[in-house]
Amino acid sequence: MAQVVEIKIPDIGDFQDVPVIEVLVSPGDTVEKETALIALETDKATMEIPSPQAGTVKMVTVKVGDKVSHGTSILMLEAVDQEAQTNASDTSVSEEKQPTAQISETPADPPPVKPELHTENNNKSSTEQSKPIGNIPRGDLHAEVVVLGAGPGGYTAAFRAADLGKKVIMIERYATLGGVCLNVGCIPSKALLHMAKVITEAGDAENHGIVFGKPKISLEKLRTWKESVVGKLTKGLKTLAKQRKVEILHGTGKFATPHMIQVETSEGKKSVSFDHCIIAAGSNVARIPGFPYDDPRIIDSTGALKLEKIPKHMLVIGGGIIGLEMATVYAALGSKISIVEFMDQLIPGADSDLIKPLYRRIKKRYEAIYLETRVTEIEARKSGLTVSFEGENAPAPQTYDCILMAVGRRPNGFNIGAESIGIQIDEKGFIQVDQQLRTSFTHIFAIGDIIGSPMLAHKATYEGKLAAEIIAGHKVLLDARTIPSVAYTDPEVAWMGLTEHEAKKQEIEYEKASFPWAASGRAISMARDEGITQLILDKKTRRILGAGIVGINAGELIAETVLALEMGVDMEDISLTIHPHPTLSETVLFAAEMAEGTITDLYAPKNKT
Repeated sequence: MAQVVEIKIPDIGDFQDVPVIEVLVSPGDTVEKETALIALETDKATMEIPSPQAGTVKMVTVKVGDKVSHGTSILMLEAVDQEAQTNASDTSVSEEKQPTAQISETPADPPPVKPELHTENNNKSSTEQSKPIGNIPRGDLHAEVVVLGAGPGGYTAAFRAADLGKKVIMIERYATLGGVCLNVGCIPSKALLHMAKVITEAGDAENHGIVFGKPKISLEKLRTWKESVVGKLTKGLKTLAKQRKVEILHGTGKFATPHMIQVETSEGKKSVSFDHCIIAAGSNVARIPGFPYDDPRIIDSTGALKLEKIPKHMLVIGGGIIGLEMATVYAALGSKISIVEFMDQLIPGADSDLIKPLYRRIKKRYEAIYLETRVTEIEARKSGLTVSFEGENAPAPQTYDCILMAVGRRPNGFNIGAESIGIQIDEKGFIQVDQQLRTSFTHIFAIGDIIGSPMLAHKATYEGKLAAEIIAGHKVLLDARTIPSVAYTDPEVAWMGLTEHEAKKQEIEYEKASFPWAASGRAISMARDEGITQLILDKKTRRILGAGIVGINAGELIAETVLALEMGVDMEDISLTIHPHPTLSETVLFAAEMAEGTITDLYAPKNKT
């Protein structure tokens, strides 16, 4: 005669409060003896709890994210084998045998749902953690690795995983691959910045005896050029995916279970199951509450890249990298630019020494720069957008034709259903990961903007490749000593490693060696001698700790210092490395020689102390 019994967690050794990472059965399911009921994740291994006997599931009393211990109720089972019930006994966990769930003869009320999520990250070896969990319910599509998002980090992860022999599905919500960076970010902005540079250099040439006529700008052709650059790269990605047999599914994906993503496609909903997943869902534009965003004259960086028209007066809210790059483009195209920044300097993350040459140049070219100032109100009028300011340097209300909102980006952590399955997310929306980029589920990884700053494409790319290699069993972890940052302004600003501000804050004994480009033959011959190259070094070991460069092509020059930091070189190593002359790259050499006291291109009095 059938009897409803309660199935409990058996003796699982010394483990307490072990998180449930997968519920493998539902009410109404018929299970055989030894059928896996739930999967647990300890700090040593993944384990499944099998049923001690056959029967029909009446009620499941745990959910993903709950923490369980010996004796915790799992489910209510209508047992069909009375003898099995009587003889059921606890078994301890071993590597050879999985635990067997306990049966309680007296049904109990289900325990209350626990709100806490699994927050432990563990230290398993790469090989152990890369093993997939068995008995995964299959969706409409299944892959060994599913990548959610096809930006620089996502497609790099997908392609690397495919190269390592994995079957890969890449989910992308937009019609083209490449994400924000390639479609409406890094790449189109650099195409426009190149055109801005051409216009600016042609204008500056007048000071050296070469006069060009006023440029005639065709926005339609300029947009076509920008879109051709984007199109060439997106088509290239599609070809690379095809060559690697990476399946692409276009649609909006959200987690349904720790092994399943539901994707809303143009053809309806599809379920995609996976052994491993890499979240590369990126970020979106941040907004300041209370402004009239429904007014088309208020745009974000995506709107700015559309180049629908060139406003006469444009206000850029936010003096960070994105705002200043777009200001560079629109200023070259003829807009009168004003910038408002809440902090006391532009690009607050960089050292003030690097920002001064940029500030001096653009202050002459822009209508206004308001530091330590914030916007309190935007009033949409027919005649324009009237803006009120607050702060020590705040002007009277001003009216603009267009406002560019460039106050940063926010992660998409809360937009993909991650919290519903128990993935740990902080209050800002960043997914928490360990040094192997694992989330609170060891088979789910996260990379790029969605795991924290810096929100940079090259950081995401590095992490994407790493995640794919860990899934393939490689014994690697995130150990980059620095991630360089670049503002593609005019002049460019680039930095890596410790800034001087950070060195002071951390009370590190350091020295700073700077070389002014006013002494660089190459910079002088290009009429761009406003730049500076500076190195931050350990006072005792003389090893490089950080570097900053401001000047044209600074983004290209910073790479040498990144390699120097990764290799642990000292100032003598750099100063004894022959650089080509005359180049801007030798300013790194000269800065090292300044640190060593061996420079001949400048007279640097020796410190007698």
